[in-house]
Parts: sequence; C-alpha cells; structure tokens
Amino acid sequence: MTASSLSIGIVQCSLGDTREINVARVEGLIREAAGRGAEIILTPELFEGPYFPQTEDERAFDLAAPLDSHPTLGRMQALADELGVVLPISLFERSGQVYYNSVVTIDADGKQLGVYRKSHIPDGPGYEEKFYFRPGDTGFRAWKTRHGIIGVGICWDQWFPEAARSMALQGAEALLYPTAIGSEPEAPDEDSQAAWRRVMVGHAVANAMPVAAANRIGEEAGLTFYGSSFVCDQRGDLRAELGRDDEGVATASFDRDALRRYRANWGFFRDRRPELYGKLTGADPLD
Repeated sequence: MTASSLSIGIVQCSLGDTREINVARVEGLIREAAGRGAEIILTPELFEGPYFPQTEDERAFDLAAPLDSHPTLGRMQALADELGVVLPISLFERSGQVYYNSVVTIDADGKQLGVYRKSHIPDGPGYEEKFYFRPGDTGFRAWKTRHGIIGVGICWDQWFPEAARSMALQGAEALLYPTAIGSEPEAPDEDSQAAWRRVMVGHAVANAMPVAAANRIGEEAGLTFYGSSFVCDQRGDLRAELGRDDEGVATASFDRDALRRYRANWGFFRDRRPELYGKLTGADPLD
C-alpha cells in the first residue's frame, strides 16, 4: 500500500465459545485480513466470549480486567506489531471499582494509542448493558495511526450522529464501529439490520468519509446475531460486505488524498454553523 492508502479490513465470526477459542479464531481472521492487504482491521464488540449482557449476572463481572493486565491486550499488541496493522480492540475493562465497555486502539508497532470507553449504553431485553457498564468518561476520540486517522465508536454509539460528527471534527478519515447486534427477544418479528446499516451509511455521507462495522454471527442463548458487517465509502456506497451468516473477512481500500479533496469539495465542514447548534448540548431542547 502507498502512504496515501487507507485499507480497512472487517472480521465477522461466531463468538459463543471460550475466551481461548474465540481469541484464536479472531487472530486467524486478522491474519487473513492482513494477508489481503488490510492495514486497519476491525473486529466485533467484546469478541473474547459470548455476549454476556443478555442477562444480569454478577458472575460476569469476573470477565473484566484492568488494561495493564488484560489477558488479551498483550496478545493483540504482539499481533499488531508482527503484521504491521492497526487493531482497535474491544474488551471488558475494570478500572478501580467501575467497569467499562472499552476499545484500546493499537498502532501498527504494537503500542497502545489510548482507550475509548463506550459513551451510549443501551438497556433493554437481551441488551442489559447498563447493569455492567458505566457510561464512558473519555469523550469521543480520533486516533492518528501509522495507516490513517480513525474514529472508533462502539455499537450503540453508531446510532448517534453527534458521535460521528465529533470524531470527524477531530480529524478522523474513517469511522469504525465494533458491534454486537441481532434479534430482539421480545419482538421476534422485528429486524433492525437495514436500519442499522442505513444510519451508519448516513454518517458516511454526512461526514464524507468511509464507515466500517464488524458484527458477530450465530445464536447465543436468546439472541441471533445478524452479521452483515460492511465497509461503505464516502458516498455511502457499499465497498465490502459479509452476509448474515458468513464467517470471514472483507476488505476495502481508499485513497486518503482523494478522500480529503472530496470532503473539502462538499463543504460540509466549511458550512457548519456551530453557533446555531446550542440546543444539541442540552438534555431538554426546550430549556
């Protein structure tokens, strides 16, 4: 790849097994994506194990660990360094007495660039995340990596345009979302897959940059995860995708200079009127 390239890989797989089996499976798929030329590789949310927030179970807190001793982080750092790839790694973080749903972005030399803690925490049947995770305190971040500047949100964050715009304003050239989403236990006829894609495609168009999401597949207790991981371009056109049940990787490459010119040409950031957007920062827009 050239210095101007932005090459994104997505990993999609089932994750209902033990930590060791899941991490080994994900590592193999990361290697496959790197072999196809991907330089920034996105994996699903909380890929170390089954999606435990389906229920409220205090024993699941034992799955968390501090970042300085997390069992998977060091392995992923060594892998990033070996392959020369950027890895945003989703994990269950314990920090003192509180717990976060976090992503550590690892640069292509294996060094940690920092942590982002999930800001928007869902709560509903099958997705009981408020029981486990404190809302993130890091704010939205954009990471300057060897292979480009990326903004990384986590799952429910992907539905909020404010999060995408915040990362774009910090210089992100692409937006990435590790994900765990599927069926609704109390609404079995409801299928959010199309809306899930559309909202992120909207972020791509509104911010004039590629967007990628990596989801899990398979059945885990009461949920069926619908995969459908994808990469779309700055126009919202799909450039790479996986089906609802596909296990594997997909990749898409972009020219960073062409993306920069495209963003400038459309003028979305030139024509912003932040002085008119004050209502966006209030809990009640009528205040």
